[in-house]
Amino acid sequence: MKIALDAMGGDNAPGVVIEGALLAKKSFADSVQIILVGNEEVIKAELAKRGSSEHDFAIVHASEVIGMAEHPAKAVAQKQDSSIVVGYKLLMAGKADAFCSAGNTGAMLVAAMFTIKTIEGVIRPGIAGFIPKTSNRYGVLLDVGANAEVKPEVLAQFALMGSFYAQYVLGIENPKVGLLNLGEEQEKGTAVLQASHQLIKQNSKVNFVGNIEGRDIFTDKTDLIVCDGYVGNVVLKMAESLYPILSDKGYQDSFIDLFNWQLVGGSPILGVNGTAIIGHGSSSAFAIGNMLQMSKQLVDAGITEKIKNAYCA
Repeated sequence: MKIALDAMGGDNAPGVVIEGALLAKKSFADSVQIILVGNEEVIKAELAKRGSSEHDFAIVHASEVIGMAEHPAKAVAQKQDSSIVVGYKLLMAGKADAFCSAGNTGAMLVAAMFTIKTIEGVIRPGIAGFIPKTSNRYGVLLDVGANAEVKPEVLAQFALMGSFYAQYVLGIENPKVGLLNLGEEQEKGTAVLQASHQLIKQNSKVNFVGNIEGRDIFTDKTDLIVCDGYVGNVVLKMAESLYPILSDKGYQDSFIDLFNWQLVGGSPILGVNGTAIIGHGSSSAFAIGNMLQMSKQLVDAGITEKIKNAYCA
């Protein structure tokens, strides 16, 4: 297996990204080759600083970097030799089985749409986030930022794609799916949510348990929470804020530990023709290593092919 990593992406790149790659390499042994994408001279210098040989990794040169504050569409169009675009080209050409980056989130989405493209039949891809559950495990939250406004048909597709992820990557048999709303009754919420409820309910491939409220987010009532990217991003960022607050106050608990987003490492883009994962801009080496681990899990699970088969059947 080959996983491409954007060595120049993130607030702490390239040093911390290289350190994360070194951490992952130890656990992968010979099962995975990590491809570092970025300025070759800089990458080699960072490896040398850490006593690592350039021969420990494959290196693919990219002369440009898309900054965290750049306009995604303009940057992707104007910087075709950026580490993000070059990484996706490796994925598109089959020279990498997955591509991950802690760089510009918008650029990761735009570049995916222009290179590997959306799976035929999928209306809009979504970014999957992860929500701690009181039973000390993770559930899936979809979408967490790719689509601020959606149609009912898109939320219905998120229910199916997220179910595949929960089942085949997280190992949850027949995952329970809930639609995040302001009430449990099916007639509650906006016209979009009411229509979405009916569409999801009609899909026999989805174990739909109905609407859920904010108080249900961390419970085992659901394994997958479906929502638009605006709401999902607010929920995710709120959840991410809890770990540092509670840690500073001295609280220690296995459930609280799950709120440390660095344990997960990244968020996969579901619904595109390839395995692509977006990491947090402030990722540590630990988070980068976990993002690479997640990449391997997605490839091993064949999640992209399962979504393709669902829409080609």
